[in-house]
Amino acid sequence: MGKTAFVFPGQGSQRVGMGLHLLEQRPDLKDRYYRTADEILGLPLSRLCWEGPQEALRDTSVTQPAVFLTSIATLDVLRGQGLEPDLVAGHSLGEYTALVGAGVLDWRDALRLVRRRGELMAGVNVQVPGRMAAVIGLDLATVEDLCARAAAGTGQVVEVANDNEPGQVVVSGQESAVERLCADARDTGAVRAIVLEVGAPFHSSLMAGIEEEFAAELAAVELRAPRVPVVSGVTADLLRSVDDIRDCLRRQLTGRVRWTGAVHTLTAAGAGRFVEVGPGNVLSGLCRRIAPDLPVHTTHDARRLAKTVALAGDQLVHSGAAV
Repeated sequence: MGKTAFVFPGQGSQRVGMGLHLLEQRPDLKDRYYRTADEILGLPLSRLCWEGPQEALRDTSVTQPAVFLTSIATLDVLRGQGLEPDLVAGHSLGEYTALVGAGVLDWRDALRLVRRRGELMAGVNVQVPGRMAAVIGLDLATVEDLCARAAAGTGQVVEVANDNEPGQVVVSGQESAVERLCADARDTGAVRAIVLEVGAPFHSSLMAGIEEEFAAELAAVELRAPRVPVVSGVTADLLRSVDDIRDCLRRQLTGRVRWTGAVHTLTAAGAGRFVEVGPGNVLSGLCRRIAPDLPVHTTHDARRLAKTVALAGDQLVHSGAAV
């Protein structure tokens, strides 16, 4: 049947009420993760996950730990049912959850890192206002050419931030350049070119100013060799050493997310199915379009979580135990 790849979502998958379906099944998660996270961060993160308001949940410094925490709790639920991954990968922020799942990071250390990462990334927008936009219906090479044209025409930065799937590319940069890119993309035949509601120009050279400070945060955290293979979203390759992992997490701030390549690497490594572990279903849709012949399972509400577990059996259980 092939291997099971757990994929972990990033920013953009948040929603008010996320994680409540997990507590209905596992009330112990409230103290194990949510209350502990509140104490570690000195932030009512659990309340923001469950009750919002949406505006507060959109704050990058809140969004990132909130999505991470919900994904970690979901991972615990799956493992409680005997489900284990053979391979893991995460989209941007989701790479931290993937590393926890692979035994590289303690979840508490990862929580502190993603909180600090979110604070630093949000701070960039105060100094260099920027935005991101999704271009649908054009290939990567065409969008790269349009970025070069928009940058030359405006004197501002606009770069490819996410290669999400063939035909869906996200760009990041300064406002005028992104607006020019969107207009040029529509003129070139894009189905859509829409500005995204995010807090800063992520995954672009505009983030370079925070790399050194965040590298110091990474250096202070213990990393261990992965127990299962991890595919990097920065290189779209397997991460083979602790040094490689630390370097990729630093480079992730300014580097593009190569999700199309990451999914191809997972399939080349033997992935025969995907389980999206955490809120939302963004990655499920991307994986279906990149690898349409492989099944994809989601976990973001009670019905889908139950269906994923029920479908498990000998298809998803790495250990071979009955579910």
